[in-house]
Amino acid sequence: MPIVNIQITKGVSSEQKEQLIQGATQLLVDVLGKNPKTTYVLIDEVDTDNWGGWW
Repeated sequence: MPIVNIQITKGVSSEQKEQLIQGATQLLVDVLGKNPKTTYVLIDEVDTDNWGGWW
């Protein structure tokens, strides 16, 4: 049972999240031959003031 965890900053629409879920699931089907019915995708939204990097 694969589990994918995607972390993004807040402000993503429900439709975009659904596209991410479908795309990640399909990637695991195509590359690893996983069953989409037992694949789970978690999306964590992070406030931009809790996100940092060197840019």
